[in-house]
Amino acid sequence: MEVSNKQVIYRDYITGFPKETDFVLNTTTISLKVPDESNGVLVKNLYLSCDPYMRILMRKVQDNNIFTSYIPGSPITGFGVAKVLDSKHPNFKEGDLVWGTTSWEEYSHITNPETLFKIEHTDVPLSYYTGILGMPGMTAYAGFYELCSPKKGECVFISSAFGAVGQLVGQFAKLTGCYVVGSAGSKEKVDLLRNKLGFDAAFNYKEEQDLEEALKRFCPDGIDIYFDNVGGKMLDAVILNMRPRGRIAACGMVSQYNLEEPEGVKNLIQVIFKQIRIEGLSVFNYYYLYPKFLDMILPHIKEGKIVYLEEINEGLESAPAALIKLLSGCNVGKQVVVVARE
Repeated sequence: MEVSNKQVIYRDYITGFPKETDFVLNTTTISLKVPDESNGVLVKNLYLSCDPYMRILMRKVQDNNIFTSYIPGSPITGFGVAKVLDSKHPNFKEGDLVWGTTSWEEYSHITNPETLFKIEHTDVPLSYYTGILGMPGMTAYAGFYELCSPKKGECVFISSAFGAVGQLVGQFAKLTGCYVVGSAGSKEKVDLLRNKLGFDAAFNYKEEQDLEEALKRFCPDGIDIYFDNVGGKMLDAVILNMRPRGRIAACGMVSQYNLEEPEGVKNLIQVIFKQIRIEGLSVFNYYYLYPKFLDMILPHIKEGKIVYLEEINEGLESAPAALIKLLSGCNVGKQVVVVARE
């Protein structure tokens, strides 16, 4: 049986800032049965995730063993939640709910379902598996607990703190007993960090003329842990404000994604003087911790100890605008696209 299949097509490699016109909606057809020669699954996509790393894939990625560039003229890919309609893989059956990498379309034939996670807990919103219970949640958990080794009473600073990852890192840090400071790009986000997400302090980096002085003001005794989502000038300023033996988790460099020439970091000599440890984070290396992560976070969600903010966009046709909104920093909460509600 064949059905129509709406898709979001990526036109071509992008320089500068992406626009909605860099994507086009297309309709094709797809069989709802897995081909005989395949070991894959056929899924109906329910929720799609908009994430900053997707900007990296819109240019030719070279010398990278983590990401593969999007293919011009093809649907873009990303994390999502889906329902299995047909399966030739022993680990999945019709009716299973899964999260993992899928295509931006109504139905997808996933040829490597080994990368999918079966959803066992459905007493929370399914959309959470694009965020707090999916890749961003695992990123926050692994980056904070595994890379940063937090201790009660330490000062934790998070850039892009209102993002899908940052808002969780801040709450994990508070649960650990840390003093938590975040930066964001609007007054609304700063207010939400303090009043909704429980950060001790937050500031709008766009209103600060001198980031080094701002960090001294908000972290007067220095920073023990920096969860870096932006890189660039903020990273440079943070290094000057790190305490001896501080830890930096390099999770993202969103300030650099649209630049043709990346900015340099000038203060690296302080890494030697202060014995600072900087470590890059690739969440894929920590997926083995997913069961342990669920055991920790599900009770916190159900008891209301962790809050997660989402911005829901209805319909596949809303996906390009939702992604651009995220990349321009205009979103308020995790950007989720609803393709279908089962």
